[in-house]
Amino acid sequence: MLFRLVFAFVSMAALLAHPRDAVSQDLLRYVDLNSPDMSTSEMTRAEVDALLKAAPQGAADQPSADLEGKRLSHLDLSGLDFSGGNLRLAKLNRTSLKGARLDRAILNQAWLIDADLTGASLVKASLLSTQMQRAKLGGADLSGARITADLSGATLTGAKLAGADLSADMRNQSMGLMRGVLKSADLNNADLGGANLGRVNLEFAKLRNANLANCNLTHADLAGADLSNANVAGADFTETDLDSTLLPSAAALAEARNLDKAWNLNLARRPP
Repeated sequence: MLFRLVFAFVSMAALLAHPRDAVSQDLLRYVDLNSPDMSTSEMTRAEVDALLKAAPQGAADQPSADLEGKRLSHLDLSGLDFSGGNLRLAKLNRTSLKGARLDRAILNQAWLIDADLTGASLVKASLLSTQMQRAKLGGADLSGARITADLSGATLTGAKLAGADLSADMRNQSMGLMRGVLKSADLNNADLGGANLGRVNLEFAKLRNANLANCNLTHADLAGADLSNANVAGADFTETDLDSTLLPSAAALAEARNLDKAWNLNLARRPP
């Protein structure tokens, strides 16, 4: 209860100070990540595993295990099956979730800063206002997931985000621009085919050899990003910011849509 009151207070403070930013994505300046609440666990791996195994297996669209608000930071939870579980507001900072299954899991407003989700499956997971700065998601599967998380500095090399929706929630403007933030993230060789990246922050992101085919990039911020050898066939660049973006080849760009409607195309960098 105390944490939720603090969350509400700092959310309002952030909104007043930075109305254009997503509120939850401005919380780090108010939170002590070294505090016991953010850096310790109230359960052991064995206890978490037992809870998961005892949880009722409901319908595919219903949560099973309930771990809402639990402190699970710095644990080794690799390989466990959280499919359909409720992890809303859970603290999983620096937690190992390597190879874990989180398909359809609810991770809204959860904290996974510096968490290791290498090879994890998060198919159709819900990651709304989730804090995932510097998280490791190499080879992870986030296909079809709904993501308005802060993934600044995260590693998503070879990750699957086909059909994922990271776009801004334009219905929730009173709480700021809730969108996926992938600033300086490593998405080299990632598969984002058909993903909705509308208004997503991809400043300085690494997208070398990434699959961006048929992506919605309208209003996205790709300033300083590296799209070397990226597949952009069918990608929509309407009002996409390309200031200092390293573009793929002319042949690849010829298959993109609405490139002439991009912003700062004249300031983009061409491959040598």
